[in-house]
Amino acid sequence: MRAALKGSTATSAVEIWFQDEARVGQKGGHAYVWAERGSRPLMVRDNRHDSAYIFGAICPARGVGAAIITPGANTEMMNLHLAEISTQVALGAICVLLCDGAGWHQPGERLQIPNNIALLPLPPYSPELNPMENVWDYLRQNKLCATVWDSYEQIIDACKTAWNWLIADPDRINSIGSRDWACVSV
Repeated sequence: MRAALKGSTATSAVEIWFQDEARVGQKGGHAYVWAERGSRPLMVRDNRHDSAYIFGAICPARGVGAAIITPGANTEMMNLHLAEISTQVALGAICVLLCDGAGWHQPGERLQIPNNIALLPLPPYSPELNPMENVWDYLRQNKLCATVWDSYEQIIDACKTAWNWLIADPDRINSIGSRDWACVSV
């Protein structure tokens, strides 16, 4: 984390944020549901291929989040997402953004990292360290499963509704996203 914060001042507050993206669309999966033992509840599954991506990030300590919905996942979309996160970081604070090793998360000439964000990569093959994976599971089980969308616009609307439902409850964000190891000690 020291390397990620190099160049920031000692008086700057530090916020720990987690980031990831999820594909939502017609070729979705099923979620587990409560049912009587021995029964097989009916679920719908769409075999069409329209989809959208939610680029999402949460700060469990503050109970806030930032997201954008995009048609694809690439560096251009990640730049838009970083700009959105930057607007949600507390004034005067530095955001340490933990993210996986996707190609569009790699610092370089194409990725534009705002001044109030420092990227901290998670170890390879460790999705269990990223609470955003739990957020996506939670949204899929509660808002984005067992549904057939007839158009791309309906997929976008479903993503907006699910994300707005999540961020309307800061306690839910804190509950899903808090990790004892994700803290800054002075």
